[in-house]
Amino acid sequence: MNTEDVWRAIDDQRRRLVALLEGLSEQEWQRPSLCGGWTIRDVAAHVALQNTTWSALPKGIWIAIREGGMNPAIAAVAREHARLPTDQIISEIRDRIGVWRPLPSLTYREAAIDYLVHPQDIAIPLGRELPMPSDAAMVAVDRVWSSDRMFHARKRYKGYRFVATDADWSAGEGAEVSGPVGGLLLLLTGRRAGLTNLSGRGADAIRTQHSTATSQ
Repeated sequence: MNTEDVWRAIDDQRRRLVALLEGLSEQEWQRPSLCGGWTIRDVAAHVALQNTTWSALPKGIWIAIREGGMNPAIAAVAREHARLPTDQIISEIRDRIGVWRPLPSLTYREAAIDYLVHPQDIAIPLGRELPMPSDAAMVAVDRVWSSDRMFHARKRYKGYRFVATDADWSAGEGAEVSGPVGGLLLLLTGRRAGLTNLSGRGADAIRTQHSTATSQ
């Protein structure tokens, strides 16, 4: 899949997300998302902020210092943006359709991660179906696995082998975890919901780990 194909897939996800958000009730906007401590509205606001430019970086650095790190800063900025009217948040996401430019210092691969995973953060808790293209998901999951600074998937899941059943992708060594590449992408980005459609000895072991951690 070349760069242009990935951006076309991202635009498709933007359109699907806009259509989904336009049909939500105010109560649904306040529901919890797959991101711990984030509401559906917070996630949508975060996606709407994908038009950040280099000129916004000084403020971002200041917020990171104030909040005690990049992840708390990202959450703080999203929650602040979530105070905007619903129509404006949706409009900002719609306005990104056709914009093939990643955030500063990132590439189209990281953009694919954002636009494939975050719509699922919204759709899955609401019981909505939002198709994830397997070819674009393969680009995203490969970037997640290869990166040392995002999600730490290789370290977190050392001793497991991940095998996509609907795409030509596999990684890792050990107990096998197999299933749709979209499910693998969700799991490797920290979403337990990704386990739903995964199988294998490794998947069972990961479920047991999560169950034990929850009960403690």
